[in-house]
Amino acid sequence: MTGFGKASLQLAAKKITVEVKSLNSKGLDLNVRIPSVYREMELGLRNDVAARLERGKIDLSIYIELTGEQTSTKINVPIVHAYMQQMKAVLPQADETELMKMAVRMPDALKTEREEIDENDWVEIQTVIQQALANIAQFRIDEGASLEKEFELRIGNIRRYMQEALALDPERVQAIKDRLQTAISELQVQVDANRFEQELIYYLEKLDITEEKVRLTNHLDYFIETLKGAEANGRKLGFITQEMGREINTMGSKANHATMQKLVVQMKDELEKIKEQVLNVL
Repeated sequence: MTGFGKASLQLAAKKITVEVKSLNSKGLDLNVRIPSVYREMELGLRNDVAARLERGKIDLSIYIELTGEQTSTKINVPIVHAYMQQMKAVLPQADETELMKMAVRMPDALKTEREEIDENDWVEIQTVIQQALANIAQFRIDEGASLEKEFELRIGNIRRYMQEALALDPERVQAIKDRLQTAISELQVQVDANRFEQELIYYLEKLDITEEKVRLTNHLDYFIETLKGAEANGRKLGFITQEMGREINTMGSKANHATMQKLVVQMKDELEKIKEQVLNVL
């Protein structure tokens, strides 16, 4: 969701510059800075930006720089004359230039005339706004293409670590059997072989990770499938990573094998990297 877009246009008497910045956010948090003369246009502008950018903490700023000779601030001539007359009464010998300097600093010596919206100018401003929004959208697209490669790499790593963990499963099961058999032998008691075998099977079933492997594989496939979708899917990807985390954690709790637990830690590390980047997905 991060991005930056900027566009500008030079008119006869003014320069229009629009900047749009976006940061990650769960929803749409839009902040608009716009010259007061165009304030009545803000609602429509907000709706347009919301439709184009959908999510993110967005700052949109419109700058109008006057480059011509026109200005909306005028000298309030009657007020200035009145101040000068009053000051002459106090200081008859004062130079008029000095009186003028003092008079223009007095309250109400300058007045700002309210500008009316020029429809032609607003059309031009909208053009610049659309260009800035297009630029930030392209920024997001470029970032998304980079993120897609990153996700595919991390998902591939999780698959690889999972397969390596599964390859250790026969060794892990045999180690558990040997450990239990040794413990029974050390007790030096007579044990019913059939009952021992039943208890061993029950114990090994509790440590079996086949279901977790199947579910995790499905989640990995669904993540890639969702990633390829055309709609905004950042939230959905976040939910899928939560489910992936549950299966990986369960594998770790069942592992009971040092090398397998190491692989589980590596899977968790890859998943955390995915979670960090999912925040950047719209």
